Amino acid sequence: MLRKIRVALALIFITGITLLFLDFTGTVHTWLGWMAKIQFLPALLALNVGVVAALVVLTLIFGRIYCSVICPLGVMQDGFAALGRRARKNRYRYSKALNALRYGMLALLIIAFLAGLGWVVALFAPYSAYGRIVQNLLGPVWAAANNLLASAAESADSYAFYRTEVWVRSWPVFTVAVVTLVVLAVLAWRNGRTYCNTICPVGTVLGFLARFSWLRPVIDTSRCNGCGLCARNCKASCIDSKTHTIDYSRCVACMDCIGKCHQGAISYTRRKASPHSKPADAKGAAPESASRRSFIITSAVAAGTAALKAQEKKVDGGLAVIEDKKIPARNTPVVPPGAKGLRHLAEHCTACQLCVAACPNGVLRPSTSLDRFMQPESSYERGYCRPECTKCSEVCPAGAIVKIDLPEKSSTQIGHAVWIKANCVVLTDDVDCGNCARHCPAGAIMMVASDPSNPDSRKIPVVNEERCIGCGACENLCPARPFSAIYVEGHEIHKTV
Repeated sequence: MLRKIRVALALIFITGITLLFLDFTGTVHTWLGWMAKIQFLPALLALNVGVVAALVVLTLIFGRIYCSVICPLGVMQDGFAALGRRARKNRYRYSKALNALRYGMLALLIIAFLAGLGWVVALFAPYSAYGRIVQNLLGPVWAAANNLLASAAESADSYAFYRTEVWVRSWPVFTVAVVTLVVLAVLAWRNGRTYCNTICPVGTVLGFLARFSWLRPVIDTSRCNGCGLCARNCKASCIDSKTHTIDYSRCVACMDCIGKCHQGAISYTRRKASPHSKPADAKGAAPESASRRSFIITSAVAAGTAALKAQEKKVDGGLAVIEDKKIPARNTPVVPPGAKGLRHLAEHCTACQLCVAACPNGVLRPSTSLDRFMQPESSYERGYCRPECTKCSEVCPAGAIVKIDLPEKSSTQIGHAVWIKANCVVLTDDVDCGNCARHCPAGAIMMVASDPSNPDSRKIPVVNEERCIGCGACENLCPARPFSAIYVEGHEIHKTV
């Protein structure tokens, strides 16, 4: 029964968190956004003392139940491990804890974080790794499926679905997601929870606390016949059937051993064991347990093999192909309002990319810069940061993008526009334009005569940097190709206009 409850809760959590990363309408976050906020590392970086304390208490009472229920990456690995057990039963065996590797990795990641290399921590953080896998591998598939439904609905004169753009936001991060998925799948298929008990920083911290948990699986040696079936089915490889001991720092409280024991010799009980749990030579018998069900969680994850690039051809009046915009070389990257600046974002961001998935305007994408690798940054080739949208600040679970309201966003200067004379179509093509000034929501751009001595000459833009908020409307809507004639230069620290 305990195992069934644990599996049911795990399915709820992994489904909810997966939908958070796939949803592009913003409706799922309204109901399930709390699932992201109770993840250990985001809560820790957000200084969410209540959540961190609750997870610590949960671990001290129930053991590493977080790793087998709440953590989506742990549940995903259980799915791959279950598929491995289908191929070969009784596949595991006890192994000693690699404590030097576990605590060495934890120390290394702490040093990397203190050195400002937050992306190194994000590379191994379980919630962030799972988010990248879903957002990069399943996201395009999900969007393509939505577009198929939209096409079918349109043919039936229904608009219950709407089309969304299918694109890969960063090929380097896509590659990281693929490699992460393959490595975790192989490790889980062969050896169960190897990653969680050797590399994962959250698993190491919670494992240390789980050694003192109040409830835990306990072997009753008066009933145990030494068959070793529990050890051969322990995906954490933490049960030594010869000495009747369990390494509780590695046990993820999956309850598989309880269901596998034919003698009923393992129970989930208090740390202070009853007299029957003391070593004895007596052997008992118990009805054989019939709980041999396995996971079916990861069919959706395994289906994410390659991203679809189904972008429609863009033409001008049906005649000439419009060339795609290219990203300008910014001296300072642009990060979204609420991030406060580059340093605050780097200190709190887990690179889970939930904000990237939630951005409805195609502005946010993972950075490919080594010092900010996988952390979000703004770019305006596909859209601009609309003043009426605060989605990224609403979904961030780590406090890297602080929640802001609409008036605060409209007054936050994340950068300023810079005009490039050599790219402007007014001068290169001798045509009137004014697109940048016409669409600037802050009224920060004015059109003036290109020749001060001739008031009737073509008008060119002049930027008032004090009023510009860096939303990127001018850069996005500039007709110049492949580089816009006006682009946004970021600010290291955001200002208020």
